Amino acid sequence: MDRSAAILSVEDVSLHFGGNTALNDVRFDVRPGEIRAIIGPNGAGKTSILNCISGFYRPQQGRILFKGQHDLTKTPTDAIAALGLARTFQNIALYTGLSTLDNLMAARHIHMKQSALQSMLYWGAAQREEVRHRQVVEEIIDFLEIAHIRKAVVGALPYGLRKRVELGRALAMEPDLLLLDEPMAGMNLEEKEDMARFILDTYERRGVTIVLIEHDMGLVMDISDRVVVLDFGRVIADGPPDAIKQDEKVIQAYLGEA
Repeated sequence: MDRSAAILSVEDVSLHFGGNTALNDVRFDVRPGEIRAIIGPNGAGKTSILNCISGFYRPQQGRILFKGQHDLTKTPTDAIAALGLARTFQNIALYTGLSTLDNLMAARHIHMKQSALQSMLYWGAAQREEVRHRQVVEEIIDFLEIAHIRKAVVGALPYGLRKRVELGRALAMEPDLLLLDEPMAGMNLEEKEDMARFILDTYERRGVTIVLIEHDMGLVMDISDRVVVLDFGRVIADGPPDAIKQDEKVIQAYLGEA
């Protein structure tokens, strides 16, 4: 994989809500085949930049290039996923009344080629497509070790398993770039260890490039290739974990003294 060309380029992005500035000239890139962490204090703009990348917010300034050609600031939100980008949310966003399997199958809609009319006219083709989607979903269920909750209603699951199902739903979209917004927030130690393992396996075994927002600095420094640090909507540091840990501006703004 060519790691020299950026899969995502955030260029001078600014976002304002009325008189409040959420992002101010934010600039960084993400290379193919890396884990790119975004850290910073609460209110620094971390989720805001993920919302701009995924099309939920439209910045007033700058552009966000995906795969060198798609400006995500001008791409319809429902079209961004089809380009190869998926995300999880700080607050779990699942169909709580549906089963694990149904939630993962719902995420496959961007890959479904058969319309309802075509399905009626070409029943055999529709069946074959359904089988292909089921194969993808079953492989993800095995990958995330959630076969025992395949038919369980998601809303009744423990918090840690719901977070795992949400990761599975994002993976079912077969993304090239995966945005993870605090995937371990609210988890106990065992759940965090499991999620960390699945994130690393997603990166190493499935070859998915990852952008990660996470407050667990031990994890961030252990698994990230590069880290960008935000404070009050601005980038105050950007580089490899070892350099970030020793950056005086980062220590004062976020990490604190050792």
